[in-house]
Amino acid sequence: MSDPETWTRLGLATAHLPAPLAAVDLEALEANADDLVRRAAGRPIRVASTRRCTAVLRRVLDRPGFRGVLAYAVPEALWLARLGIDDVLVAYPSVDGAALAEVAGDPALRAAVSVVVDSAEHVRFLVGRLGTASGLRVVLDVDASLRVGPLHLGVRRSPVRSPEEAVALARVARDAGLAVVGVMFYDAQVAGLPDTSPVLRAVKRRSVADLHARRAPLVAALREVADLEIVNAGGTGSLHRFGDSGSVTELAAGPGLYAPTLFDGYRGRALRPALAYALDVTRRPGPGFVTAFGGGYAASGPARPLAPAVAGHRGAPAAACGGRRRGPDPAARAGRRRAPARRPGVAAAREGGGAAGALRDPAPGPRRGARGERTHLPR
Repeated sequence: MSDPETWTRLGLATAHLPAPLAAVDLEALEANADDLVRRAAGRPIRVASTRRCTAVLRRVLDRPGFRGVLAYAVPEALWLARLGIDDVLVAYPSVDGAALAEVAGDPALRAAVSVVVDSAEHVRFLVGRLGTASGLRVVLDVDASLRVGPLHLGVRRSPVRSPEEAVALARVARDAGLAVVGVMFYDAQVAGLPDTSPVLRAVKRRSVADLHARRAPLVAALREVADLEIVNAGGTGSLHRFGDSGSVTELAAGPGLYAPTLFDGYRGRALRPALAYALDVTRRPGPGFVTAFGGGYAASGPARPLAPAVAGHRGAPAAACGGRRRGPDPAARAGRRRAPARRPGVAAAREGGGAAGALRDPAPGPRRGARGERTHLPR
C-alpha cells in the first residue's frame, strides 16, 4: 500500500528535476530485500534485472542472500557482464545471432552468460549461427504450468515437460557442443498471481504440490546426462513455497524489491513500495480529471483483467489474473486513480474525494496549475 509520507518526501527531493523521472526509496528497497531473503529460507536469490538499473543491481548483489542476475535479453546480458557482473542467466530463448556470437566468441563472456533453450529447433538455430563446438552455456526451460484435464493453467513458456523430454533435449544440446549447466522452472501461476480469491489460492496450492512432485525426478534424470550448476525456481510471489525444495539450487525474484501494486493482493507479505515515477500534469480536461504527460512502468501480462481463461501468452500469467493490478497507481494525491479507459502510456488520472481545484503541488512554492503540477505513480 502507498505511504503518503514517502511520496511527499520523494516529491520534495526531486522537485527541481525535469519529469518524467523515477525515484527509488532505498530504505524500502533494503527492507524488501531482507524480506525476500527471509522467505527464501537459505536458498540464494537470482535477481531479475527489473528496470535495468545497475546501481540497484549492484546494491542488491552486495547483500547476503543474493547471487547472479536473471536477464531478459542477450544484449542486456552482454552489457551486464561487461560491467563486471559475472553470473547472468538470460531467461528467454534468443535468436539474436550477433549477440550470441559475441558471447560464444569471448571466453570471459562465455563463462559469465548462460542462455535458456527449450527445443531441439532452438539448438539447431544456435549450431547454425555458432558452429558445433561453441561451448555456449545453456539452461533448459521446463514447463511449470499446471494441467488439470484439458485445462492449461499458467504460461506457455516451454514445450518441455517430462523427464524424458528434458533428457532428450539435454542430449541434443550436448551433442551440438553446448554446455548444459542448468534447468529453469518458472511457476507463473503461483509467483505471478495474487491471493485474491479462493479459486486462485486453490490453483496455487495444487500447482505447488504438482511442482514438488514433478521437479525432483526431472532434475535427477537430467543429472545423469549433465553437470547441473543451476536449478532455478520461483519468483517473488512463491519464494517461500520452494526454498525448502531439495532439488532447487536457487530462487528468482526481482519485482519484489520494488513491491509493485500487483503484490498488494498477496497474503503474508511485508513488502513496501520502493519505486515511483513522476509525470508532469499537462491538462485538466474536465472537472475531477487531470492528464499526465508520458507513460511509466507496467508489469508484464495484460494491463486489464480479461475474461477467465485457461492460458496466458508466453511470459504472462493466465488471463484470469486481475490484470488491472499490473498498471501503476497514482500516489501522493488522496483518492486519485487512473481513468479506466486509459492506458498507462496515455495517462489520465481521475480524482475522488475533492474537486480538481484542491490539488496541490508536491513541492512548496507558487501554484503552477494544471500544466505545472506533477503527479506521482508508484511502482
